[in-house]
Amino acid sequence: MPIDIKTFESASEDRLQNGGETNADRVMRFLATHSDQAFTQSEIRDATDVKAGSISVVLSRLEDRGLVRHKGNYWALGEADEVASYASMVESTRAANDRFGEEDMDEWLEYAVDDEETK
Repeated sequence: MPIDIKTFESASEDRLQNGGETNADRVMRFLATHSDQAFTQSEIRDATDVKAGSISVVLSRLEDRGLVRHKGNYWALGEADEVASYASMVESTRAANDRFGEEDMDEWLEYAVDDEETK
């Protein structure tokens, strides 16, 4: 699928290589596809091609958000309500990005209000 030139110029190489899919997206998609099973960190890493140095951070952040559960050496998809909220947010973000293009963080920061200036 083609992308617009603005996205081509502003997106990171990693984001373009993965079709816009983040490591968290890949882990969540894998666990959602196997929601009746739990996996070790290395099994998730191998199945998703997330780099060894990144997988523990990705899983920990997903756990902090309630999107995955962790017990012993095993990880599984989180509770249905949390996962549904995440899926809804991801889909809304993708739809907005498709329609309006991805946000440019530098541009956003240029116009953001500094809390110190408002005091």
